[in-house]
Amino acid sequence: MIVYLNGQYIPRQQASIDVDDRGFLFADGIYEVVHSYEGHLFQIDAHLQRMEHGLRSLHIAMDDVQAMREVAERLIAENGLTSGEAIVYFQITRGSAPRTHGFPPAGTPPTVYAVATPYTPQRDQAEEGIAAILVPDPRWVRCDIKSFALLPNVLARQRAIEAGVADAVFVRDGVAIEGTSSNFFGVFNGEVVTAPKTNYILAGITRDVVIGLCADMGVPVHERPILEHQLGQAQELFLASTILEIRPIVRLNDHPVGTGTPGPVTRRIQQAFRDLISDLSGG
Repeated sequence: MIVYLNGQYIPRQQASIDVDDRGFLFADGIYEVVHSYEGHLFQIDAHLQRMEHGLRSLHIAMDDVQAMREVAERLIAENGLTSGEAIVYFQITRGSAPRTHGFPPAGTPPTVYAVATPYTPQRDQAEEGIAAILVPDPRWVRCDIKSFALLPNVLARQRAIEAGVADAVFVRDGVAIEGTSSNFFGVFNGEVVTAPKTNYILAGITRDVVIGLCADMGVPVHERPILEHQLGQAQELFLASTILEIRPIVRLNDHPVGTGTPGPVTRRIQQAFRDLISDLSGG
C-alpha cells in the first residue's frame, strides 16, 4: 500500500507522524473523503472546494489544494484501485510544533497525508434500509468545518451499535440535524426536507447531489429544520453521504418509518444516483 505524506509517495509501513504534530495533540486539522468508482473520483471539485473552506476557516495555510486531485489519482493508480470502488482519505493538520494552544510560528508546514483503500459497499443496507436512534447533539457550533475532532460522533455511533442499530441521528434543540457521518433527509407528503446549510451541519457533497437529482426529477425539496416531534409524520427518512450514498432509515427509535420499508421517493433518488455513477464510470 502506497500512501502520500508531505510530498512523498511511500509504503504505508514507512509513514510516520511526529508526536508533536498538532493533529495528534489537538485534533487541529481537517479531513476529506472522496469516493472512487472504477478509478473515477466522484465530485472531486466539490470535495476540494470544501477542503479549501475548512483550511481557510482554521487559518491553515496550504500552497496548492488543487494538487490533491493528482495525489488522489496517483494513489488510485499505484494501489491498483482503478476497478471497483475505493475511498481516498485526506488529512491535513497545522503541522508539528512544541505544544502550546496558540498557533505555531508562521511558515510552519502543514502535515498532509492521503491514503486510498478498496471499499466494499453494504448493498443490503441500501436495499433493505437500516434502523437508527436519536441522540442529543453535544458537538461544537462549527460543524460546517470537516474537522477530524469526531469524539461526539464516535460516541454516538457506539451508542447506536450498543442499541443494535446501524446509526444515530443527532437532535439539537428539538431539531433532527444529521447522522453521525451523513446528512439527514425526510419525506413529507411526497416532498423532500433536509436541514438548511448552517454552521450546525456539514454541507455534504452527496447532500447537494441529492438536491440536484430531486430538481431534475421534479421532486420538491425544502431546506428547513425537521423538528423531532414531526418525525412520526415522515413517510420516509434517509441518510446521504460519500460513503453511504443513499441509505434508507426504516426504523427510528424502534418505531417503523412509514411502511417500515424503503419508500418510493427514496427509491427514485437511489436509482437516479446509481444512474449518475454509471454515467461517471462508463458502466
